[in-house]
Amino acid sequence: MIDGHGDDSYKYSRPITANFSSNVYNEVNLSRLKAHLCECIGEIGNYPEPEPYTLEARIASRCQLPSGAVCVTNGATEAIYLIAQTFRGTNTAILQPTFSEYADACRMHGHRVSSLYQLPKEQDGYRLPDDVRMLWLCNPNNPTGTVVGKEYMRGLIEHNPQVCFIIDQSYEFFTLCPLFSPAEAAEYPNVLLLHSMTKRYAIPGLRLGYVTGSSGLLERLRTNRMPWSVNRLAIEAGLFLLENDVPEPLDVAAYLQETARLGKALKAVGGLDVWDTQTHFMLVQLRMGKASALKEYLAGEHGILIRDASNFAGLDERFFRIATQTPEENDRLVAAIEEFMAG
Repeated sequence: MIDGHGDDSYKYSRPITANFSSNVYNEVNLSRLKAHLCECIGEIGNYPEPEPYTLEARIASRCQLPSGAVCVTNGATEAIYLIAQTFRGTNTAILQPTFSEYADACRMHGHRVSSLYQLPKEQDGYRLPDDVRMLWLCNPNNPTGTVVGKEYMRGLIEHNPQVCFIIDQSYEFFTLCPLFSPAEAAEYPNVLLLHSMTKRYAIPGLRLGYVTGSSGLLERLRTNRMPWSVNRLAIEAGLFLLENDVPEPLDVAAYLQETARLGKALKAVGGLDVWDTQTHFMLVQLRMGKASALKEYLAGEHGILIRDASNFAGLDERFFRIATQTPEENDRLVAAIEEFMAG
């Protein structure tokens, strides 16, 4: 899907001054990274590595994995399409509602796609539908903010060895819930984890993600990847961030406390159902009216951007999603929504 994602600020003539739409925290201090990339700008005159070998080796060392168990991609989205291509024609289930690119990529490559709206229960033996050979789930899930527990996931994987599990952990940095580490997931021959440096470091313009899993699965992915898909500056950014991080890294516990405060303030507005979340974004449902109208009002009158979530499978025109920003921006959002609801 080309249109219909978050961060579509390019559509608006009024400048967007508070962006809640893309699940990226916009206050990360990237000053040192920007300075480093300026020093590296001359490198754009040379091709990057055909595959990002150096960055893959650095991530593998950090994750205590063999280098063959990491595949760096042009954002997690390239990984999604690469997986769908590699396993083309599979009977695939997707836990919904979730990121639309899983279904789009699978349909592009001839998968027979079905939707699940709940996972099997432990007391039912964790049994997935008999014909499913691949299961996609986002953990924490976009857009609901829910997390599937690690111990439950162990049971699900171990009771379904015939299924390849694609677990998108792009938002793993933004939850305190236990999730699989790359080394833990790589112990299974039927699990791939997706990771996003784009989300972790707030660098969506550079596009940088990676896949981890057993070396056998990763070798299959590499047979379909394009050469030079990750550009030179993105590779340099990844190497720099692994070595140096960012100044004043985000205090995730405090950030999630601010998320809880924002959710409570929105509930107090009235006319909104705010879904519980275990990460930094939340799904909200208008009891009356359309999320598209709210989005246009906030952008046009206040320079605030939210994500109309009506195009997620299983959701309707009343749903929108927001990602927590600074306390001041969050208060602006609540006041603007109160104004919309009063009108």
